[in-house]
This record gives sequence, C-alpha cells and structure tokens, in this order.
Amino acid sequence: MAPQRETVEIEGRRISLSNLDKVMYPAAGTTKGDVIEYYRTVAPVMIPAIRDRPATRKRWVHGVGTEDEPGDVFFQKNLDKSTPPWVERVTLHHRNSTNTYPLVNNLPTLIWLAQIAALEIHVPQWRAIETDTMINPDRLVIDLDPGPGAGLAECVEVAHLIKPVFDDMGLVSVPVTSGSKGIHLYAKLDGSQEWEAVSAVARELAKSLEADHPDLVVADQKKTLRHGRVLVDWSQNSGQKTTIAPYSLRGRLQPMVAAPRTWEEIASPDLAHVRYTEMAARLEEFGDLFAPLRPEPLPGADGEEDDGGGHAASSATTGGARSDRLTEYRAKRDAAKTPEPVPLEAPTPGEGTAFVIHEHHARRLHWDLRLEHEGVLASFAIPKGIPTGTGKNHLAVHTEDHPIEYLTFSGSIPKGEYGAGEMYVWDTGTYEAEKWREDEIVVVLHGRPGGGLESVAEGLGRPGEGVRLALIRTSEGSSGKENWLAHLMKDQAKGHWRGGAKGGKGAEAEGPDDVVAADAAGPHPDAASSRTGPAPEPMLAQTGTAALVRGDEWAFEMKWDGIRAIVDARAEPLRLLSRKGIDQAATYPELGGLMELGPAVLDGEIVALDAHGRPDFGLLQQRMNLTRAADVERIRRDVPVQIVLFDLLEYEGRDLTRLPFRERRQALELLAEGGLPENVRLSPLFGAEDGAPDDAEHVLAASAEHGLEGIVAKRLGARYEPGRRSGAWVKIKNERTQEVVVAGWREGNGSRAATVGSLLLGIPDDAGRLAYAGRVGSGFTEGMLTEVSRRLHALERKTSPLEDVPAADARGAHWVTPKLVGEVTYSEMTSGGRLRHPVWRGWRPDKTPKDVAYEP
Repeated sequence: MAPQRETVEIEGRRISLSNLDKVMYPAAGTTKGDVIEYYRTVAPVMIPAIRDRPATRKRWVHGVGTEDEPGDVFFQKNLDKSTPPWVERVTLHHRNSTNTYPLVNNLPTLIWLAQIAALEIHVPQWRAIETDTMINPDRLVIDLDPGPGAGLAECVEVAHLIKPVFDDMGLVSVPVTSGSKGIHLYAKLDGSQEWEAVSAVARELAKSLEADHPDLVVADQKKTLRHGRVLVDWSQNSGQKTTIAPYSLRGRLQPMVAAPRTWEEIASPDLAHVRYTEMAARLEEFGDLFAPLRPEPLPGADGEEDDGGGHAASSATTGGARSDRLTEYRAKRDAAKTPEPVPLEAPTPGEGTAFVIHEHHARRLHWDLRLEHEGVLASFAIPKGIPTGTGKNHLAVHTEDHPIEYLTFSGSIPKGEYGAGEMYVWDTGTYEAEKWREDEIVVVLHGRPGGGLESVAEGLGRPGEGVRLALIRTSEGSSGKENWLAHLMKDQAKGHWRGGAKGGKGAEAEGPDDVVAADAAGPHPDAASSRTGPAPEPMLAQTGTAALVRGDEWAFEMKWDGIRAIVDARAEPLRLLSRKGIDQAATYPELGGLMELGPAVLDGEIVALDAHGRPDFGLLQQRMNLTRAADVERIRRDVPVQIVLFDLLEYEGRDLTRLPFRERRQALELLAEGGLPENVRLSPLFGAEDGAPDDAEHVLAASAEHGLEGIVAKRLGARYEPGRRSGAWVKIKNERTQEVVVAGWREGNGSRAATVGSLLLGIPDDAGRLAYAGRVGSGFTEGMLTEVSRRLHALERKTSPLEDVPAADARGAHWVTPKLVGEVTYSEMTSGGRLRHPVWRGWRPDKTPKDVAYEP
C-alpha cells in the first residue's frame, strides 16, 4: 500500500486511509498498511466471532514501540465524534458511566478500527444490539495464564484437564493461543443462563482444579501464589469483563495474534503462538476453527429472524437511527446526487410478487435480478446474466435489499456515485414462488412480451411459458457478500419424494436417481459422472445426553470407534478424505471397491474389528499413516479394515446435502440395494418407535451391551452441514463407572482448605493387593465434603494401604484403613490401571472392599 492518504470504498462505505507506511511494530517492521491488510484477510472469520458484541479497543496511535521505549497505549470504550455515522453502535449504562460501543459487524468497521490503530479488539462473552440489553452469554471462557516459571506446556496440561469436563457437560470447546502468554479455552453455551450463573460454574471449575492439582493450578489472582503454576482465570465470564477477540492482533513487541487451534496442535510439543503472517495459510488449511462456537443469529428489531444471510437484521443504531431493511441501501446513496429512489420511511411488509431484471452498464456489465419480497426487493447481481440453458449455472451475488420503487427505475447513475453507469429494464413482470428458504429460492418468472426472458423461454423450447429459476446459496465471498448460483430448471413441476420416518421403509422411489430428481436441484443437476470441485467437509456431532434427543424426530446409529472418511467416488482415482482433507486411499487399498457405488460422494467411518467383531481403535492405529505399498500390504493381512457408510452427499453430480437426513438415508439404502462391495457395509439405523420417549436410552443400552462407545442421534429433518459441528447430530457416550476403595485423602486449598481436596483410591488386584487407581476431587458438594471428612478422620492411620503410589500423590497424604467403598465415573482406564478424569458419584454402603473389582 502507498504511504500517502487515499480514500477507498469498501462495501459501499468510503474510508480515508492515511500513513499506511507508518511502522506499528518496530521490531518486525510491520506497518499500518500491513495491519489493515491482515484484518481484511481475517474479516470473514473474525467478524462472525465478534458480531453484535460491544467492542473495547486498545489503541497504539504511534505504534507498540520497543522494549526500551514502549509505545503509548490507551483503552477506548466510547466512540468519539470522528466516528463515521455508518458504524453500528450500542449504548450501555454502567454503574458509574454510560458508554456507546461500536459493534464490529462488517468489514468497513473493522478496517476503520485498523486505520485508527486499534490493534487489539476485546469483546465480552455476551451480545447486545439494543440500549441496555445484555443477552445471556453464548460462550464460556477460561483464561490459562502461566505464572513465572511456567509456560505454554503447563497451560496445555491444564487445558487437557478441562476439556473432558466440558465434554462431559456436553459443551463444544475450542482452544485459542492468546498471542501473549497463555491459552484461552472457550466452550459454547445455549444462552439459557445469566452471566452470574456461568461465572459461578467457571469459578467452581477453577477451584476444583486447584484442589486436585495444587502443584500445577492456582485459582487465586495473587501474584505471590503463581510461581511455576497456571492461573485458571474464570473472571472473564463476568458481565463487566472482556477478552481479546479471536483473530485479533496483540500489541506486543512482535505482531502475534489470538489464534484458534485444533486439539491436535495443542498436544504438539512444538506448540507456539501464531504470527500474523501465518494466518492466511492457516485459514487455507483449517478454515474457521472458531466456527463451532458461533451462536444462533439474533432476532431483528421487528422480531423477524435471520435475513437468510446468516445475520439477523440488527436493531443496533447506525448514526443514531434504528435500522430497517433499507438501511444499507440508503447508506450507499446520496438522494441529492443520484436519480435512484431513496425512501426515508421504513418499508412496509407486503405480499407482492413483482420482479425486475436490470441491465446495468456499471464499471463491469452485469444484470440485477430483483424479486419483491416482504416489502422490499431481494436483489442479486448476476455478472453473466440469466442462464440460457439448464446445463449452465451462473454466479449470483446477493446484494443489499432495494426499495419497491426500483421496479420501474431506469436511468443514469452519476460518475462517482455507488453503481455509477447506465441502467435499463431488461425484463419485468410477476413471479410464482415455489420455494423461499434462506439457502434456496425457486421461482417461475413471467416476463413481458418482447422482454429478455422471452428469448430464454424460446431457447428452452417453451415459448410463451414462464422461466423456472433456482437460486442456491453456496458460500460467503471475501467481501462478506453471499455467493449464490443461478440455475435454470427443467419444466416439470417439482415432485415430492415420500420417505419413511426411519429412512428406508415405504419409499416410492425406485433408486437414488428418483430421490435426487425429486428434490435436489443442486449446483450440478445435469453434471456428468466426473469430479467437479472439492468434496464437502464432514459434518460433526456435538456431545450430549439421551435426554436431549427424545421424540420421534430422531434416528440413532452406533458410534463407530474408527477414523472418519469422506468417500469421493466421482471419478478415478478413488479418494478417501480425512477430516483434514488428506487422501487415505493408498493406506486402505481394500476399500477400492467403493468406486462401484459412484459417481457419488459418501460419508463413513473406517474401522478395524477385533475377534468379537467390535471396532478396535488400537488395531486401527497399526494401519494409520502407512503410505509405502509394501508396509500396507504386510499389515493389511493381519489388520484388515472395513468402512461403515452412513450418509450420501452427492450422486451423479447432484448435491444432496440440502435434503433432510431421512431422504439422504433412504437414497443411501436404495443405492445399497444393488449390492455393496467387499469390506463395505451400512451403519444400522434405529428410530423412535411410536414416539416412545426412552428410545435413545434403549439404543444406548444396546451399544453398551455390544461393547461400543455409544450412539449418534441424528435429526431426521436436518440437512447436512459440511464442516460444522451441528446440534442436529448428537454423540452420546456410554458412561463408565467403577467401584473403588477409599485409601486416603489430601488436604484442600482455597475454599476447600478446611475439608478434603481429593480422595486417594484403590482397586484390589488379582492377588488381593490394593492397587493405586488415582485421585478424585470432582463431583463433591460442600455438604458431601464435610461428611466425607468426618468419616475419614475416624479411620486415619499412619501407613499407606496402597501399592505403587507416585511420590507426588503421596506427598502430604492422610491414610485411612481401607473399609469404605465408593463409586466414580471416568473417561477411560490407563494401561497402568489409573482412572482418567474420575468424578465422585457417592458411597456404596452395600459393598465391601472384597466386592470391588475392575469393571471393564
């Protein structure tokens, strides 16, 4: 970028950029222009993470400085008078002040903040779009801050202690290396709890970790207690606190960023903070790792839901006036300079069905399709115009809504104004809406005699008839605009394929083609049997419980303990894509028969079975990551694999991901009726019988009886959501329990200083010796701790009754006569016989130590 001042137009907003060559990070030579370019690059993933959250800024007007001479920095909450009027904002009255904050809801606002040297952006865990309205938190954050003598490695250790707790609570979690010292661990919430309750849970978690791991964790902010330990800072869940935003730069000596990470990265011994220059490549490789934390869109000011673009119509103010459907349209136009209609009144919802197609000779020739919908014109810019045949798809970019008055507008938009150039009416008339959803619109356009659509209809062999057009959303472009496809559909009326409630019974279709033809006017409805573009990323499940999936809208599958594979059988060679997009076909050549099912894209799990026919992940590890043909051939004889298929995403070029699961499943079963290749089978599907409320529990119990990990519940009416961890799929694991003998206790810290911090547990081995099984410090209430302490003091002894207690665990322990039996839940048993992540369930007075045994 040039160093002089320049004015740029971003999404219709004019922003003056200056001093682009000013060095903001002297140690790295990073300029303001570099900072602006960085925020432009990460905007598509950063803005959804901070949308509708009051933003506090840390500004370094003259740069961050050097180690010897740090730059001046100041926090800014209020917007000043120089703020552009189009910046969305919200006013909040605090106890001692009233502040008006910006809402960083679009690219122009983010670039403007970068221009004024707001290097760091901090946001709360809650959202607000109206004055003094704080919406319940939709995420919880734990800040792992290493004290002197500790670092990222210790933070990672604590993060791995917290993740199973979140998993057990059914919370999706994402780690973020903060770009400063530690790690922020986020968990998604459903918004049902006020911040006080969320903060209390976070505090209890921190205190429990401190009690269980006093040498590693501290929950107290006092610096004198933090040497060599990690502060588990729960306080940022307060309604008055903020946290550095994901993807934000940090005002450190080096330009590091708060970077969402994978759990695989967190486990790496080479883990380090991310530099801003690394983020573009990370986005290319991983996409938006923070996406699983995205909350549901907020309802708009008039009570309407999401506008279809994934963003609710915000009722935050822009320049002090309440937004409506035409706010963005007005902001881009000056009524004194353009002949276009610029109504000041909010649009009135209506049910009109008029349309207009403009031929727009702007900087680049394109056509604008505008459909009357709810009082405005939903508008799409189509660079190549309406397709002329069913075999072609044209890009359509969803633009801002236009006023109804635009139906009759034509004329010249002056140079220098938004959309400058000549605009003519190419065709106009009325339409019939067959479908209007947030991701798909199907209409029949009836143009005027002699209009542009007349020649399109003649080219299709249907003179005098309407033109049936589908608009299908595909993605969000780099500018934040939505990319759609415009596709001409065949003239037959769309049928409806009737699938059974469990997918596969009572189908009237005769094969997968019948299913696809009925309701899948996807991006490639007439594509040949060849690979056209990347396969979808796998849809992921959230963790939950059987109580979440009651009712007859759910179906259930067993949870297969293997590795996920997207099967791309559209063209030779076969590809078996991992969650990271790595082709695994060479590692599992015995699955080559999957090509017989193509041209198709399927979803499944590669498994290795033990002698009892159960998935064994330990066996599968012997096959993973092998690439040399000789190695694969040697191992496959001893460890063969199968693939369990559970979804059909594309068939003969037709996209099925927008179909409900019940229809995708039936299409998969119809495909399988022709026979499955060797080593390929379908995942059995179980459904709620007559709305029985406990069906999930029955299927879960069956999975436990067969030694399986659990089940996956799938909502029958849900579409496939590539790359998303969706609540439409819920994984439910079988709870593992173990009876234990209590052999001692360790004193607590902090709030537990007067009671018990953790119990030391044993399980009798085959020789009758009490083998050490670990410590448990979670699952206790205050009342339980008092009762446990009373019981144990009465049994205190001087020597340990346990075998092989590690010195670190034995240090400071109080031993007891091993008479009492309790029960815990746990995630897994280590090879050394230690319980991982145990949680106390209670005493078992009906048991004696002789009754206790390992429960595999």
